[in-house]
Amino acid sequence: MKKMYYALLASACWLSFGFLQAAANEAGFVTDPVVLHPDQTATPPAPAPVRIASADRPNLGGGFIEFLFGDRQAPGYQPDGSYQAQRPVMTPLGAQQIINQPLMGQPVMGEPVRPAFDPKFEKQVVEYEGKEGAGTVVVDTPNKFLYLVQGNGKALRYGIGVGRPGFTWSGIKTISAKKEWPDWTPPSEMLARRPDLPRHMEGGPQNPLGARAMYLGSTLYRIHGSNEPWTIGTNVSSGCIRMRNEDVIDLYGRVNVGTRVVVI
Repeated sequence: MKKMYYALLASACWLSFGFLQAAANEAGFVTDPVVLHPDQTATPPAPAPVRIASADRPNLGGGFIEFLFGDRQAPGYQPDGSYQAQRPVMTPLGAQQIINQPLMGQPVMGEPVRPAFDPKFEKQVVEYEGKEGAGTVVVDTPNKFLYLVQGNGKALRYGIGVGRPGFTWSGIKTISAKKEWPDWTPPSEMLARRPDLPRHMEGGPQNPLGARAMYLGSTLYRIHGSNEPWTIGTNVSSGCIRMRNEDVIDLYGRVNVGTRVVVI
C-alpha cells in the first residue's frame, strides 16, 4: 500500500508541474537561460511592446479643424516630407494683380468708363446756307458745332465742347493770336472758383489747352484743343470753345490771325 501511495503522489506532482510550465509558456514568462561569465553582466530581456486601447474622441473641433483648414499643425503631428514637396506654393496676390485678374466676371476697378465719341462730331463737309462769307468761323453754341465756311454753299464742320450753363456767350470776335502747344495760366476769376488749380502749366500733351490755341480778341476766350475728347458735344468749359486735338490742328492750319469768328 505504501508503494502504491508514493507512486500516486509522484504522478500528481509531475502532472501539476506540467500544467504550471504550460501556463507559464502561454503567458510568455519563460525566457532562455542567461549564462554568466566572470567578465560579463546580465542584460535584461527587452520588454514586450505595450498596446494601450483608447476610445475614439467624439469631439473633432478645436485644434483638429484648425489643423485641416488653417496653417497650424495638430499637437504631435510630424509633417511628411513627400507631402510637403508636392504641396503647391500659393503666393499672395498684390493689389495690382487683383485689379488685373477679375474674378467670376466681376468688373475691374480702374479708370472710369468714358462715353464713346459720337460720330456726328467727326470733321466733315456739309451744306451751308448761312450768310457768312468764305473763311469765316461760325460757332453754333446750342448744337455744339463749329463751321469754317468754304463758299459755294459748303462748310467744314467740327464737333466742339462749349461753356457750361452760365458761361456761354455770343458775339463777333477776330483771331488775335495763334499758339502751338500753348502754356496755360488760369485767370484770377477761375482761381477764385478753383483754388486747387496750378498757377501756371507748361504746354504739352497734359495741358488742358491741348495742341493748339487761337485767341479771340482781347478776351480770355480761346478756340483750343483738348486732351479729353469725350467732352466734345457737351457743356463743359468756362466759355472757351474746345475741339479734339486732331481737329484743332486741322483748323489752325486753315485760318489766319484776323479771321472773323461769329459766336451764336
